Amino acid sequence: MAIKVEDNEAILRRLRRIEGQVKGIQKMVEEGKHCSDVLVQVSAVRSAMNSVGGLILENYMKNCLKNYLDGVAQDETLDDLVDIMVKYTKQS
Repeated sequence: MAIKVEDNEAILRRLRRIEGQVKGIQKMVEEGKHCSDVLVQVSAVRSAMNSVGGLILENYMKNCLKNYLDGVAQDETLDDLVDIMVKYTKQS
């Protein structure tokens, strides 16, 4: 199931921002910055990635449930949704 175009743009903007943060962390490591400063930035990237993942999961959940309630999807779709939710929440 694809992400809606308007959501896609918002997600891509966030991912580009995260990419910039990661490049900043790489530069900090290359320059030998203090570990605590690097770890603060790593934490910020982790938080930003969780936020993006949440947006993608929200979009997927809405589409799956709508399709199921409209009779377009089978029970298997709900099973897939539960599997994805479990996998996503395990890594957070």
